Amino acid sequence: MKKPLRFRIIPIVLFVFFFASMLHAKPIQLNYSNFFPPTHIQSKLAQTWCDEIKKRTQGKVFVEYYPGGTLTKSKQVYDGVVTGISDVGLALFAYNRGRFPVLEAVDLPLGYTSGVQATKVVNEVYNKFNPKELSDTKVMYLHAHGAGLLHSKGKAVRTMEDFRGMKLRGHGTSALVINALGGTPVSLPMPELYSSLQKGIVQGAMYPIETNKGWRMAEVTDYLTMSSSIAYTSSFYVVMNKEKWNSIPPDLQEIISQINQEWIVKHGLAWDESDKIGLEYFKSLGHGVIELSDGESNRWKKTIAPVIDQYIDKMNKNGFEGKRIVEFVKSSMEKNK
Repeated sequence: MKKPLRFRIIPIVLFVFFFASMLHAKPIQLNYSNFFPPTHIQSKLAQTWCDEIKKRTQGKVFVEYYPGGTLTKSKQVYDGVVTGISDVGLALFAYNRGRFPVLEAVDLPLGYTSGVQATKVVNEVYNKFNPKELSDTKVMYLHAHGAGLLHSKGKAVRTMEDFRGMKLRGHGTSALVINALGGTPVSLPMPELYSSLQKGIVQGAMYPIETNKGWRMAEVTDYLTMSSSIAYTSSFYVVMNKEKWNSIPPDLQEIISQINQEWIVKHGLAWDESDKIGLEYFKSLGHGVIELSDGESNRWKKTIAPVIDQYIDKMNKNGFEGKRIVEFVKSSMEKNK
């Protein structure tokens, strides 16, 4: 005698449920590539992000962390995520100049005052414009360092005349600023800057104050010029391979997304706290901190204005609303002072 349909369906449903449960129970393993050295506060935060995911997913998602460029080097981090070499990656947008045109607006020398401000700005820009340049990955979150300022070795920079002719490490926007002020930008990844300053390959660099401690640059520089009126930021991404993200069950995706929102705040605060530590360390070594006069500060600001105009023109020519993007960045900066 043939069994009723319901008695034939129930075993199938139970089998499917059991099989799905088994799949869900198997830990999802991810790897994470980060160029920061393991001792850097931003690297430690990335590690705690991994730990928090394991904790809140009750071990259902496990992230193996590779700091210091041990999985992919700084300039290869993003492509490494896209191609699946790594599942998650953190690096600067500026290391792949031209690839992220909308986000480049955030890095312009607009006078940033803090990492909290810059981090809020970059996330607001991303949420506002949802740029296609990031569509080949799943964005976890973005963050950005505090004021990028001039540091020099062997020569105090108090005026633009002092600046001219100096060879200074710069990437992305900072390279354009160096060029506009009369210096010669030299492209170097951060891990190579310490030895380049030691050897005299460059005479200084533009970077946030935290770098004096986080990357030990205070050991190989002598002066900090508070070029605050033209302070830029460098924005960072934390992205995941899209295929890997889509393989994670929705309930676990929700947990990770909540952690991401919390880590935006943590990174911004960490940038500012490490700036304070970096300044204290710099001064403890007997180095000089130079304040520009109001007149000199305005000269620098006026001189680098074409960098912003060039960005707008370039974006307009490429089919973007350059001015609208820059104005949004400025209004976000003002709101988040």
